[in-house]
Amino acid sequence: MPYRRAERRRVLAAAALGRPLAGPEPNPKTGAGSAFGPDSRSSTEAGSEPVSEEGEPLRSVTGEILDVSPHLIIIDTPEGGEERLVIAPWATAWRGETVSPADLPIGAHVIVRALQGGRVVDRIWSDITRITGVIQSIGTGRRDLTVELYCGPHRGRRTIVIPYGASGRLRVRHPKFEPGYLFDAIGIREDGVAHARLPATSQPPYRWTAVPQPPPGYSGLQSRISGTSTWSDAFDWGERGAAYPMLEHADSDCQDAGVSCTALPYLALGSALSVRNVCAGRTSVLSIVACGCLAGRFCDRCLECGTSPRGRIVELSPVSFVELGGDLTKGCFNARVGLG
Repeated sequence: MPYRRAERRRVLAAAALGRPLAGPEPNPKTGAGSAFGPDSRSSTEAGSEPVSEEGEPLRSVTGEILDVSPHLIIIDTPEGGEERLVIAPWATAWRGETVSPADLPIGAHVIVRALQGGRVVDRIWSDITRITGVIQSIGTGRRDLTVELYCGPHRGRRTIVIPYGASGRLRVRHPKFEPGYLFDAIGIREDGVAHARLPATSQPPYRWTAVPQPPPGYSGLQSRISGTSTWSDAFDWGERGAAYPMLEHADSDCQDAGVSCTALPYLALGSALSVRNVCAGRTSVLSIVACGCLAGRFCDRCLECGTSPRGRIVELSPVSFVELGGDLTKGCFNARVGLG
């Protein structure tokens, strides 16, 4: 029975995204069939270098700072190697606020956006984290706030700190600062604790269990679906890939999947998804590697280049987001997705 439901949803997904069905969904018992037809990419082929219409490819480098000067940064990568990158004169860094790259501390964890064959630093984000979840409780100290969040069944609970100096800015964008409402902020990790600094979005006015219904489906086939792409730090360090709200329950342990205010089709883990940054003119094919159940509950818009349609349609790893031209501190870009 689960196989038949998955097959039916595969047909609906192909119809919604305007892709032909060249063969049956692989049977989990026999392994026969093809997921998306002969022209589709497998999950092992996904994660290709982003194709750009507006400039050279972007490369991301992640790791720990071994040494930094005004002109050079040396990074210890997760693979155990060293990357020596030239810092461009215009390059900036962010560590809770905009700073000079040379002021970053030794040992900080960074994500670097590099140009010119991946050897010249254009932008650095240091110890950055994204805090997305449902408010469970709020505790007060002398000045700072301590907030406990529910971040989904696959991400668990998380306790964060909102410094006094950032609380006013966050409360302006999150007026319903009480249990049951969604929270989304960008901050830094300090001594193992996440400190929120910037609101990543305006808080939805509804409780997390009251997500608006998606609009009626379009009358014709949609070759692509437009909306908002965000990023999350729930991925492994340096991992490329995407989290998707409408995952098949048969192959996902995410009980909260299947909720979205956008008319997204159901897809399976391992599916190849073509993601386009409309603002930067860059496209990449990425594997769906995680559940994006909380992303589907945000019925908001991205305002990076015009106004996106309402709803989050994909959540990217930081590396994939940067290589598609996204700015981690801005938190989103207008996106268009389709099957890879």
